[in-house]
Amino acid sequence: MAGHFEATPGGGAAVALDEVEISILRSLAVQLLELIGPGDEPADGEDPLAALFAEGPSKPPTDPALARLFPDAYGGPEGTGETAGAGKPEEELRELSAEFRRFTEMDLRSGKRDDALAVVRTLDALSPVADGGAVLTLTGDECRSWLRSLNDLRLTIGTRLEVSDEDQGEEGSLYRLPDSDPRKPMVMAYLWLGALQESLVETLMP
Repeated sequence: MAGHFEATPGGGAAVALDEVEISILRSLAVQLLELIGPGDEPADGEDPLAALFAEGPSKPPTDPALARLFPDAYGGPEGTGETAGAGKPEEELRELSAEFRRFTEMDLRSGKRDDALAVVRTLDALSPVADGGAVLTLTGDECRSWLRSLNDLRLTIGTRLEVSDEDQGEEGSLYRLPDSDPRKPMVMAYLWLGALQESLVETLMP
């Protein structure tokens, strides 16, 4: 089971992780939480219902990684959004994307925070064995949180590394980086997260 998820009764999955892997996963999940930002808890004296229906931002994030996590719904200069607005004028697409973002981004951020927190909490709940490793056992709901969070981590790291589709194949440049390249540790983490995500997907497939 080391490095590969296996199905567990009830629709969950389990994987053996060593001490270093646990530390890396937890650190990356915490960094993702910091990137997404804190939750919008109502301030003292603030109406909780007013906070619940507060509008979000209308412009995309300036951080490229956040812009990748929260793309324009109707496309954008880099074509990162959906194609629902294909054929519409650019100005109209911007207005549609701004409107959509105002009413959805806060919920999307909350969901991504919840998923990353699920990763941290399940790792913190592990009982280490003699070598410092542990077996991570996830419920079905936790598996889905992990899948979403692993995807968010790969999108974030891939954006930071400026990874393209051509880079990721077995013959791609990511696999040919020399050890002296300062990007090598993050590239190795990116590839490992991809393998972990793929293993979890395969485990959960009917």
